[in-house]
Amino acid sequence: MSPDFNDIPAIALEWHRARKGAAIATVVQTWGSAPRAVGSMLVVSRDGDMQGSVSGGCVEGAVVVEAMEALEDGTPRLLEFGVSDDEAFAVGLACGGTIKVLVDPVGHGMPLDLLTELVAARAAKRSVALTTDLKIWDRGLTYGPTGPWADRFMSDKSGIEQDLFVGIHNPPLRMAIIGGVHIAQALVPMARIAGFEPIVIDPREAFAHPDRFGDTPISNEWPDDALFALKPDHRMAVVTLTHDPKLDDPAIEMALKTKCFYLGCLGSTRTHAKRLDRLRALGVGEANLARINGPVGLDIGAKNPSEIAISIMAEVISALRQR
Repeated sequence: MSPDFNDIPAIALEWHRARKGAAIATVVQTWGSAPRAVGSMLVVSRDGDMQGSVSGGCVEGAVVVEAMEALEDGTPRLLEFGVSDDEAFAVGLACGGTIKVLVDPVGHGMPLDLLTELVAARAAKRSVALTTDLKIWDRGLTYGPTGPWADRFMSDKSGIEQDLFVGIHNPPLRMAIIGGVHIAQALVPMARIAGFEPIVIDPREAFAHPDRFGDTPISNEWPDDALFALKPDHRMAVVTLTHDPKLDDPAIEMALKTKCFYLGCLGSTRTHAKRLDRLRALGVGEANLARINGPVGLDIGAKNPSEIAISIMAEVISALRQR
């Protein structure tokens, strides 16, 4: 699926229940510089209403026509389109490519009970894969992030395995930022741009305050309590920025008990060495200590809060995409 966790399956279910009809179009394969990633989705009603995108506009018209025909005859179809260089340039790409699109009419191709379960899983923020046999149209759901599609869940990568299309539906990426400091003020908008849902955690209300962070979710609980409530998983990064062991250390201890994919801690090399000694004294093992990225961020020579936030965001993305 696309990283913005759009609501195409939920919209399709709503349209179907409203008797508008719904066909879901999904990019299942690409070659070259295709406008939209594998897993991108579009829903089309019987009247030609649509939400989402499979090509950024290049082939949407043709897909809508095929989707409306699929709603009439109840038959799924696999379409292939070539996107010319001129069409690609119009949507911001340097060159064209080829895409395959699966068109699945709800209630005929796509079973209604399967779509209902998929929508419920997404609403509950559970990782789930929707599999479709492109030869015989059998479908199924597999829950992650472990199991046969563990690598795809971790890399957020839908794709074809022999004749089976595996559509990955991961919950949103999240970032828990411990400390409402200047770096956090720069990091929050960068995290949003990168597709994360940030939350700022700081019991010091003067630091974690709406005047400083606008509509960003804020918790004024102690960091370990706040993280316990958030239940960090393989889709969450945790960054500690307070530079205060009374706040950072409990947060680090709690994060190390979870499956968060990234844990980064602000501080110099000397500060980080002292931090590790404190955690060892608390009984934290070396394998867990190795999970901590400290000093936080890629070494790009960052000096001011914005540059440090850029280095943190780069390291978080590297941990997410290269793990």
